[in-house]
Amino acid sequence: MSESDAKLGTVMAVQANFYQVRLDEGHTLLCTRPTRLKKIGQSVLVGDRTYVKSANAERGAIASVLPRKTELERPPIANAEQILLVFAIEEPTLEPVQLSRFLVKAESTNLKLLLGLNKVDLISENQKIAWSKRLEKWGYQPHFFSVENREGIEEIKAKLKDKITIFAGPSGVGKSSLTSLLIPKLNIRIGEVSGKLQKGRHTTRHVELFEIPEGGYIADSPGFNQPDLDCGSESLINYFPEGKLRLNQGSCKFNNCLHQEEPECIVKGDWERYPYYLRFLDEILVKEEKNAQNRDPESNVKKMVKNSGEIQEEPKLNTKKYRRTSRRLSHQKLEDLYHNQFLDEDQE
Repeated sequence: MSESDAKLGTVMAVQANFYQVRLDEGHTLLCTRPTRLKKIGQSVLVGDRTYVKSANAERGAIASVLPRKTELERPPIANAEQILLVFAIEEPTLEPVQLSRFLVKAESTNLKLLLGLNKVDLISENQKIAWSKRLEKWGYQPHFFSVENREGIEEIKAKLKDKITIFAGPSGVGKSSLTSLLIPKLNIRIGEVSGKLQKGRHTTRHVELFEIPEGGYIADSPGFNQPDLDCGSESLINYFPEGKLRLNQGSCKFNNCLHQEEPECIVKGDWERYPYYLRFLDEILVKEEKNAQNRDPESNVKKMVKNSGEIQEEPKLNTKKYRRTSRRLSHQKLEDLYHNQFLDEDQE
């Protein structure tokens, strides 16, 4: 398919079976995906570069999808180049464990990661310097800014220019306010911040690209309030820059070292986020254990050979109730109870 046959554009939004495609020449078409593309299993994601055949000035059909440079499942987006992780330094107060969870999730995408800290106007210069030095030890160069007084906004604009950037972070930290400031004509509802838990109500419903006047696109990421740690236990250390640095300086005694209590481990030690690493690792190990049990349906079946030589399968007796619960699983249940307690209080 050549440019003479169809027009080139970028998918800005996907809703049901319709696709908003902004053509390079300037206007937007509401497009469908032909049955031919469905039959060959060609999906169409926000961010895709596509050739479009237009039926009229407002409608069209996607003819083909260009190869993707990058692709994410959550959020479902193609050709994103970087992530801007937005947190507030105050109101709500920056919480290191929550920030680390988002950082690990963002690192696992293998996209370039920018860390933006909003509401810098609420802290002193000494506090700013202290946070900057602390985060540098984590392996990050934070970008401090304030939507309220527009401090640091030009620096953010320069980082976003001519790129597709995913905005991520918890609710109530100013993502929508920053987006509205970068794209003045955009009308995004601003979620109010709950006074009880200082958590905002997320207002974005689906993935959509917003065009920045100076060039580039912003992709908001709905549902990214508390990201799941879906990486493997052995790869988790690679998403902690300070841990990965230690790993690159040598090697552990065991190839499959998880950097817990193993002897001669070069990663474990006195670095600030090591307890966070162990906490996340424990969570992932529990999940992997559950997945392993679900993948082995035969573990609940025993085979018996009858006198005739025929193999007969019978269900095993459930002896789990007589087994002692592992300390790791007990610890997780306590954490779930603690988490649900706050959810219940929030709903009251």
